[in-house]
Amino acid sequence: MKFLEYTPLDSINLFLNHLNLGESTIKGNLEAFSCKHTGSDRKLSLSLEHEILDFLEQSSDSDTSSPVEFLSSRSSRKTLIYLVLTLSHMYPDYDFSAVRAHLFFREEEWENFRQIYDTYLFEAAREWAIVHGGSSLLENMTNAIDEVVKLNECEIYSYNPDFDGDPFLEKGAIWSFNFFFYNRKLKCVVSFQCCCISNLAVDGFLADEMYNEEEDDLLMDMDM
Repeated sequence: MKFLEYTPLDSINLFLNHLNLGESTIKGNLEAFSCKHTGSDRKLSLSLEHEILDFLEQSSDSDTSSPVEFLSSRSSRKTLIYLVLTLSHMYPDYDFSAVRAHLFFREEEWENFRQIYDTYLFEAAREWAIVHGGSSLLENMTNAIDEVVKLNECEIYSYNPDFDGDPFLEKGAIWSFNFFFYNRKLKCVVSFQCCCISNLAVDGFLADEMYNEEEDDLLMDMDM
């Protein structure tokens, strides 16, 4: 996998990087990746493939439930591995399991993405329109993604891990979502991760940290 720089994504990333809405802050990021393997990708890809095949071998032949049925398809396995490789490049310190990750990926329609956008980014869209002379954040985002991966040729996936296995969550997170736009022909993926952080919670964490540091300093002075 190789990170791809695309200028159309930059203005959206700059806007969503740290959008303060008063009581909360939105953090969003669009990233493009080529699915062409690098040296380290080949090793990880083989490891993920072996993990999946071992899982299938250990599973009952009569078990046609998910994820066995899905992972039995070579094409599906290849797609899953590309998505997991994308996650691994986004979060290199996190060890992703292909079999476990599959449980959290779900193929989506564009309308599902649009519904999530309308639900969670309506305030961001309003701020964008104010800053950019009434233009549409969704339209600009759609055009930018389309320029990279041609949306009408894309498979769209959401990634919704459980709380313990979510590398995206930050302290004070109110909500988060993660979408991947994968063009099989172009062998390219655009990821869109977005979360909303409570400013009150963050202020509380900072206050606790300052209190703990002051308490540690006091204890050190007493020891001296």
